[in-house]
Amino acid sequence: MNTEYHVKLIQQGNTQTLPIPPELNLDTTDVTIRQENGKLIIEPYKKKSLLEVFSTLEPLDKNSPILTKDYSSLLCYAVHCRSP
Repeated sequence: MNTEYHVKLIQQGNTQTLPIPPELNLDTTDVTIRQENGKLIIEPYKKKSLLEVFSTLEPLDKNSPILTKDYSSLLCYAVHCRSP
């Protein structure tokens, strides 16, 4: 769909509200909004899977206190670690 709409932002205190034309309504009430190259991008919110969350984490140090009780095998199983 390449139709463009001209809408006016509604200012309420420090908040701006964007009225969305009915033709562009989303099937959700939760969205993600970000600014990219000077444009606002609004997308339906997608809850991340546990593996997607794990993939954003920094690797744990082998001397980390969380690993002192030998939870390392469980953590590696959860994030598909490979043995050296």
